[in-house]
Amino acid sequence: MIFDFDGTLADTTAHQEQSLRAALQPYGLDLDADWYRRHFGLSIHDLLAALPGARQLPHDEIIRRSRAHLLANMHTIAPVECSVTLLRTARRAGLPCAVASAASRILVRPGIETLGLSPEFAAVVTRENAARGKPAPDVFLEAARRISVPPECCLAVEDAPDGIASALAAGMHVLRVIDGHLSPIGEDTEDTAGLPSGAGAPMPRGCARGQAAAREPATCPSPASAPAPPTSDSDQ
Repeated sequence: MIFDFDGTLADTTAHQEQSLRAALQPYGLDLDADWYRRHFGLSIHDLLAALPGARQLPHDEIIRRSRAHLLANMHTIAPVECSVTLLRTARRAGLPCAVASAASRILVRPGIETLGLSPEFAAVVTRENAARGKPAPDVFLEAARRISVPPECCLAVEDAPDGIASALAAGMHVLRVIDGHLSPIGEDTEDTAGLPSGAGAPMPRGCARGQAAAREPATCPSPASAPAPPTSDSDQ
C-alpha cells in the first residue's frame, strides 16, 4: 500500500493553504481558495509555477516563508483517521507500506514523525526523489520500486485530483480520501470528477464501492515475502 501524506495521512490542507497565503501576502497576491483546492496535490514549486500572477515573484523566498510557517506549526497537525486505521491494519496483515508525496522531505518526514507513523513505512518518497511531480506517475513508481512490489499490485491512497491521476498513471488501484471516508476510484463520472482528462481507470473485477480488490491477472508477492520496514533511515 502506498499513501500520499498531505490530506491523506495528515489533515494539512487548510494549514498549507494558510501558510502559502501568508507567504504571498507581502507581494500583494491573494490565493484563491477554489483554485488552491483544485491544485493542492502539486508540490509548492509546481503550485507557484501554475499560480496566476506568481510567475515573476521570488519563488524561493515564498517557499522559504511558507515552509517556515508550516514547520513552526507542525505539532498541530492531526491524522486522517480512516487512512491511519487502514495503514495500521495493512501493517498488521504484513503488507509493506510506503509514502509517495509531492511535498519536500523537509516537511514530510517531520510530519510522519509527529503522527508517530515512522515505524510503519518501508520507504518514504518525496518530490526530491522523482524527476517529475504529480500528476506524473514518478513518485508512485519510485515508491513501488523501493518496496519491491509491482505497481499493478499496489493500492494507492490519495485525496487530491493530481495525486489520484499520478497513481492511476502508475497503473495502481486507488482509494480516494473524501469527507473522512475511503472510496475506490472507478469509471463512474462521480469517481473521476475533477481529475485531469483521461485519469479514470476501470474498477478491479469484483470490487464494490467501499472495498478494495486485487486485479486478477496480477502475480503479487505474498505478505510473508514482502520486505519489512527498515531498521534505519538509510534506504528511505
